[in-house]
Amino acid sequence: MSRRLRRRYEAEMANQPLEIKNLLPLMDVVFALLTFFVLSSLFLNRIEGLPVDLPKAQSGAMQKTPARATISVNEKTEVFLNKQKIGIAEVSDRVKQLLEPNQDLVVVLNADRTVQHGDVVQIMDQLRQIPRVKMAIATKNN
Repeated sequence: MSRRLRRRYEAEMANQPLEIKNLLPLMDVVFALLTFFVLSSLFLNRIEGLPVDLPKAQSGAMQKTPARATISVNEKTEVFLNKQKIGIAEVSDRVKQLLEPNQDLVVVLNADRTVQHGDVVQIMDQLRQIPRVKMAIATKNN
């Protein structure tokens, strides 16, 4: 009797496709997606300009328009326009080169808190004299 049942069972199994669940490809895909999202989230922090020690301000707010140019002044009073070193006297000419026709330019000024007030004012004065240039001063929140 058991032989007959066994043959019947084998005959039924021969007609049905064999279902084997292989989870390795699924795990590979999940691991690849996880790796992609972790690596892409690391690059979400967008830093413009050079790292400087910004002063704090209570009234500081995030700008709604994206900065198109960044001027950084480090503790040694070295001036950088979009991470390229320039002199204080060159700020006006170099910013004018970045202007596009019929479009405003937003310039963010990142000045280290130890920079002399006169140097920052000199840069700000040059920026104010350029038409269609809007200036913003970067600070950090408390």
